Amino acid sequence: MTPRFDMIGLVVSDPAASLAFYRRLGLVFPEGAEDLPHVETALPGGARLALDTEDTVRAYHPGWRAPDGGGRVSLAFRCASPAEVDGVYQDLVGAGYHGELKPWDAVWGMRYAVVHDPDGNAVDLFADLAG
Repeated sequence: MTPRFDMIGLVVSDPAASLAFYRRLGLVFPEGAEDLPHVETALPGGARLALDTEDTVRAYHPGWRAPDGGGRVSLAFRCASPAEVDGVYQDLVGAGYHGELKPWDAVWGMRYAVVHDPDGNAVDLFADLAG
């Protein structure tokens, strides 16, 4: 048997703030999810994104501590066009989220930008330049 990739899990410090961020990117979470210690949503392709509070993680891993310093994980959202990358970036930054890298035309042929979610995880926005 070969394991099958199924879920990306993020530990969040403020569930309401994280849900608001990911909902702005089009992910759908159940109503009232802000009050739950664990919530997840289906992603295109069959995988899931799960958000767990720090207290939830400490309940089964008492020694867990939030990392300090830069993140090592990023999530990437494909946009339909370079203009959509710019628009989504501006929407998120205008809503108060940290814009790490403004949209640029990458040498690998994509329009790219990076925004941080409320816990400092990098969220890449990208679209093919030609298309």
